Amino acid sequence: MKKFTIILFAAMAMITSPLQLSAAKQPGTMTQADPGHASQKEINTLETRLMAINAMDKSDLSRSEKKQLRSEVTYIQKKMVANSGGVYISAGAIIIIVILLIILL
Repeated sequence: MKKFTIILFAAMAMITSPLQLSAAKQPGTMTQADPGHASQKEINTLETRLMAINAMDKSDLSRSEKKQLRSEVTYIQKKMVANSGGVYISAGAIIIIVILLIILL
């Protein structure tokens, strides 16, 4: 079993090392900022807009205006989640990782 794990790790190292070497040869690929991430100024403006919407008195608004506000809030929340930069692992992935660790160790 230990021989299998050693061979598996050696094979993984052989597969990934050419990818890392080719990435090291291309120095200009990571010079531009990622356009998907918002700047801190944009995040602050989104947060202030959310606080303004939450502080509004919505009782005198019409149904269409409320719907428009709800859609704006969901858009802002989705944009902030996309720009959070966090790493999310699903429950299924965690279970598979634990099972692989149990099998390999």
